[in-house]
Amino acid sequence: MLYELRIYHCVPGKLPNVLTRFETATVKLFEKHGIEPVGFWTVVIGESNADLYYILKWDSLDERQSKFAAFQADPEWIAVRNKSEEGGPIVASINNTILTPTKFSSLK
Repeated sequence: MLYELRIYHCVPGKLPNVLTRFETATVKLFEKHGIEPVGFWTVVIGESNADLYYILKWDSLDERQSKFAAFQADPEWIAVRNKSEEGGPIVASINNTILTPTKFSSLK
């Protein structure tokens, strides 16, 4: 099992827009493409309160590549993303890390 930690560093003032996009469209599109989120978080105490953290669960890197590519190419996703960015970008940058659990991790 692999876990993908994604951190969206939002354009100042645009975190609510990113959260709305996830809540109203992205999560449903993840489900459509068989992408399994573990959870979503915002920062209460830390470096930036303009970030969205989330983790996706994968069986393999091949699964990740095929499902994420299908999601990114989905015309519905492209339309949602374009609509949400009509006033300009809402995500400044994305950090992406693929993690594997340790033998003592509660998540396997």
